[in-house]
Amino acid sequence: MDKQQLQSWIEEYLKDTDYELITLTVSAENEVLVEVDRLAGVDVDFCAALNRYLVDKLGDEDYSLEVGSVSLTDPFKTKMQFEKNLGHDVELLVDGKKLRGQLVSVDEETFAVDIVEKVAVEGKKRKETQIVTHTWRYDEPKYVKYDLKF
Repeated sequence: MDKQQLQSWIEEYLKDTDYELITLTVSAENEVLVEVDRLAGVDVDFCAALNRYLVDKLGDEDYSLEVGSVSLTDPFKTKMQFEKNLGHDVELLVDGKKLRGQLVSVDEETFAVDIVEKVAVEGKKRKETQIVTHTWRYDEPKYVKYDLKF
């Protein structure tokens, strides 16, 4: 199965929508996974229509096809996913440390997270709990994902 051709078909289908292709995987056994997302959330009818479109394009080829939205537990892969989660709590892994905080800003190059930390305060023996805003480039954390807090 030609992954490039599949991607081309999907991008053509998504061209005049507010959906983005997040993941396209094709296994050696022709198991195809297509994950899409958008700021307003993913509509199941849209996924079904995209599935039918791809089935028509693929014809009689031997494959299995799954079209859906990204999971809440999947790491963010695009800037749009960061924008979608502004104001939400996120979990991220940076320099081997797992951090949690609220996603407070997103721009073209970076994103910022407010994290509750114990901070040394001049003139005081004990550290105080404060909210500290940290900014990273999108490629710095190993992952950033929605924090489910179970």
